[in-house]
Amino acid sequence: MGFNRELPYTSLPLLPPKTDIETKTILKKAISANRALANLKGSGRNIPNQSVLIHCISLQEAKLSSEIENIVTTNDELFQAASSDKKIKDPNTKEVIHYQEALWQGFKHIKKTSVMNTNLFIKLVNIIKENTAGIRNCTGIKVATLSGKTIYTPPDGEKIIRDKLENLEKYINENNDDIDPLIKMAVIHYQFEAIHPFFDGNGRVGRIINVLYLIHAQLLNIPVLYLSKYIIENKSRYYKGIINVTEKQQWESWILYMLDAIEQTAIYTQEKIDSIYDLMQRTKRIMKEKLPKIYSKELLELLFHLPYCKIKFIENEKIAKRQTASSYLTQLSDIGILEAVKVGKEMLYLNKEFYSLLKS
Repeated sequence: MGFNRELPYTSLPLLPPKTDIETKTILKKAISANRALANLKGSGRNIPNQSVLIHCISLQEAKLSSEIENIVTTNDELFQAASSDKKIKDPNTKEVIHYQEALWQGFKHIKKTSVMNTNLFIKLVNIIKENTAGIRNCTGIKVATLSGKTIYTPPDGEKIIRDKLENLEKYINENNDDIDPLIKMAVIHYQFEAIHPFFDGNGRVGRIINVLYLIHAQLLNIPVLYLSKYIIENKSRYYKGIINVTEKQQWESWILYMLDAIEQTAIYTQEKIDSIYDLMQRTKRIMKEKLPKIYSKELLELLFHLPYCKIKFIENEKIAKRQTASSYLTQLSDIGILEAVKVGKEMLYLNKEFYSLLKS
């Protein structure tokens, strides 16, 4: 029986795909995507404190990935929430912050165990959704348009879902097939989205799995390549590609889409990292010239940890005690590097140029 969008796709084929996923066209595109990714991996080393990249770039990814699911917050709300002691009231901002926490926990897991499995996927969705729901165990789940038209009905039944996830785990963790890891990533992303194992959060978990797999495959050292911006800008092709694999087993166009997403995103992210590095060096020169007595490598890096800084951050890093920390931030505001902003009862200090760079 052929595929029917209205019926659970219990017959979703197991991996690896039975068709050729290393056509000449795909392999040619994989070369340029791998080159761009290697350049990105190298440029990340220019910034000594990697947390600068992990925290800020991952926050932007959290924002964009959530936007794909119509969970929208502003840059200002997001960065203030990450920096302020003020309780987060906006549910969308809260979900985006949880998404970044899931990214961070996933990264720590991969660095510790180098294994990607169902337990990890459940952990990620539980952090994002702030619950313990786990694998879907009820019927009737459908993927539909805003008008209610069914696009896809994923497999039903917890055992069937777990069996398909077990097959996906095996495909991810076994490295005996000589398939280019970037091609495998495209296959992994499709398969996870097709299994659709959770009640909610599948898209966001799937996009986290992308970057964790690149670290697992040793193509990146830190999680800085996120495809959400590309997907938002090419959303119709994204969903069309997934549907065409499901209905027609058209793997080539889907894999080419994902390889182009990797290549273009790697180029964009490298340019962003290079711009952050240049801004850090420029800020360093200004501080050394105008405020030589307060300059330190640790203070400079802290100003780029998040766009907003505050006294507590300086204290926590043991750079200076409260009164001195307050003086540092005031002096940095006086020379135009920072700008004082009141958030609730708290005073935050915005790194204006850094903020502009991140949101552009």
